[in-house]
Amino acid sequence: MFAIIAAIISGISMSLQGVFNTRLEEKIGTWETNAFVQATGLVLTLIILMFFGKGSFKSIKDVNKLYLLGGILGVIIIFTVMKSIGAMGATCGIGIILVAQLASAGIIDAFGLFGTDKVPFGMKEFIGIGIMIIGIVIFKWKL
Repeated sequence: MFAIIAAIISGISMSLQGVFNTRLEEKIGTWETNAFVQATGLVLTLIILMFFGKGSFKSIKDVNKLYLLGGILGVIIIFTVMKSIGAMGATCGIGIILVAQLASAGIIDAFGLFGTDKVPFGMKEFIGIGIMIIGIVIFKWKL
């Protein structure tokens, strides 16, 4: 149950963040917004780490170097979300993002990439993604 609640909170937060970042970008600029978002996230994370951190950075040298790209991906994500929402609006931009996320997650699951367990991705999953794409088209359809 916690995982479902966490996913719902994540989805709501990601939608809000995308819109908030896009509005901020309009006032201060693209890369200024990206830097501000990353910096405020870092400050909050360091505060949380001081009180609740239980891990150790000592083991970071043993991690697959590919897994250290999260911060770089964060910069790409913030930039591309702002550009898509700014150009297409929140519903269409986030809708396309969701389809891309689901499709890429399906590939990761189907092939067990990056140390994940293999999870079947078959015809019903492809149909589900197709329905999502149809939904985006309907949202944008001008009658």
